[in-house]
Amino acid sequence: MNLCQWITKITISLCTLLCVFTLSCFSAPFVDTQSSTNKKLKDVTSEISQTKSALKTVNKKRMALEKKLKKSDLSISLVTKKIQKNKKSKRNIENSLLELQKTKNTLLTNKKHQESLLAKQLRAAYSAGHHDYIKLLLNQENPASIQRTITQYQYINNARITEIESFKQTIKELALIEEQQNSQSITLNKVTLQLTSDKASLEKNKAQRTTTLKLLKKDQLSKKQQLNKLITEEKNLLAMLKKIKSLIKSTKKLNGLAKLKRKLNWPVSGKLIHTFGSQKHGYIKWKGVLKRASLGQQVKAIYNGTVLFSDWLKGYGLVTIIDHGKGYMSLYGHNQTLLKNVGDYVEKGEPISLVGQSGGQSLPGLYFEIRHAGRAVNPRLWCK
Repeated sequence: MNLCQWITKITISLCTLLCVFTLSCFSAPFVDTQSSTNKKLKDVTSEISQTKSALKTVNKKRMALEKKLKKSDLSISLVTKKIQKNKKSKRNIENSLLELQKTKNTLLTNKKHQESLLAKQLRAAYSAGHHDYIKLLLNQENPASIQRTITQYQYINNARITEIESFKQTIKELALIEEQQNSQSITLNKVTLQLTSDKASLEKNKAQRTTTLKLLKKDQLSKKQQLNKLITEEKNLLAMLKKIKSLIKSTKKLNGLAKLKRKLNWPVSGKLIHTFGSQKHGYIKWKGVLKRASLGQQVKAIYNGTVLFSDWLKGYGLVTIIDHGKGYMSLYGHNQTLLKNVGDYVEKGEPISLVGQSGGQSLPGLYFEIRHAGRAVNPRLWCK
């Protein structure tokens, strides 16, 4: 290799090294940036995965709590219904016992009177003596007089026998009354004990419900989650209304509510807390009204109709829906217990449920809607 070739080779090698060095200098920051970006992307992906997992856990927990809330609402409804039934039974038994006591008092008065009458008759018979009747039969001096006296004796004797029979009947009736009283008293004691047990069960369910509500409140939903929740609940209601619309087969002639504007009474008395059309959350508006009312207050049907729905519905609690005909329906939500079943015909002003706080309400009240052809309308146009 001559000098020129060697110099050329050295030059090429130096140029190559210089290029490699230059490329290394420019590529190093790029490699570092890419590595950092990859790490950040990995961290974000991990965080998203963790958030999704946490959200899934929260949703699962919330669903479990809502399921528990539904169970508590239904248990409270069942126990309340039992209490109502037993209270009615207790009143009936107490009224029956009062009537039995009145009858017993009358019989005791009759018995006392009969005893007095029989005592007088016996004293009269004893004073007359047993031999008088035989003497009269043997006395032949005045036959007409004898006949009158015998007739008189027979009359007195028959009267005594009648009184004795009447007295025996009174004693029999008294024994029967006392037997009925004992039986009714035993039943009353059983009903009273059952009421005590039911009330304790009710308080236990209420306490459980309060705990569940506190846990639900603790896991506060974001505004977006709350909005999505309300949208879902409203969709569920609309889907349910659409479903039951096809089931409307009333045996009664229903004329709807078109001619009854400003003529109907509210289902409960109480203060309006939320009015129709006011803001509920975000762009969601109230489709009905919420009235504050005392717990256990009777909820009355606004007009004649047939019960289409009587069950628990998420977001609305225990709900009764009545078909009034001509596309008109009324909805009553957040009840404590439902008094009517699907298919029942109800009259205007008839109790259909009791005010409660089911469906997650912190205070008792009634949610009330009127719908026509599936569309919510302002209840204040119908109720005065």
